[in-house]
Amino acid sequence: MLGHHPFHIAGKKYIDGVRLAGCQPLIVPTAELEEIEALLDLADGVLLTGSPSNVHPRHFGEAVLDDTLPLDAARDAWTLPMIPRILARGIPLMAICRGAQETNVALGGSLYQAVHTVEPHADHRADDKATADVQYGPAHDVIAEPGGLLATVVGQPRFRVNSVHGQAVRRLAPGLRVEARAPDGLIEAFSAEAPGFNLCVQWHPEWQAADNPVSRRLFGAFGEACTAYRDRHRPPPRR
Repeated sequence: MLGHHPFHIAGKKYIDGVRLAGCQPLIVPTAELEEIEALLDLADGVLLTGSPSNVHPRHFGEAVLDDTLPLDAARDAWTLPMIPRILARGIPLMAICRGAQETNVALGGSLYQAVHTVEPHADHRADDKATADVQYGPAHDVIAEPGGLLATVVGQPRFRVNSVHGQAVRRLAPGLRVEARAPDGLIEAFSAEAPGFNLCVQWHPEWQAADNPVSRRLFGAFGEACTAYRDRHRPPPRR
């Protein structure tokens, strides 16, 4: 809500990340179920953004733990059924924060609703009173799984990331594999056994991505996958 009116909003940092990948951003604020296939017909890749809102816990069989936290039933209603279709088609997928969480839930996994209350996990939230530069500053390391997609893309086994989340993957869905963990063991990245490129991360690589070598590699790999998908599925442009 902005004032008294509802809006559909996409953060500029995500749009900048898509452009950094060499792709043209197309913002899709919402969709009816019968529109999903037509939208995917247009897509050479899909980026699922983060959000202040959380996936409703009813989608993984739990009641709401903290009713002061924002939810977004309208987003749940179309992203959750869309995600398996993206993966089945082999469309490149990059999912960030809430996007990663909803990917896990859409495929049958569950979430911690409050990571900081579950030992041995650390508090992964940022100080909401701090400036954005502080909130999105480096917070902890992630350790990439040797030989995994993330380790291959980033080219280093350990690197620093920001941490701006209260929820995270609890039970990884069938068909997903861990790509990285935080020092406390929390899953920080995963991918799906699917025909196309896909990578889901819990941190925010889109934040000042152009100045971050790890982020540039992530968006670069996503962009290369989108280009390859386009070249396989689109006719060459007329001259």
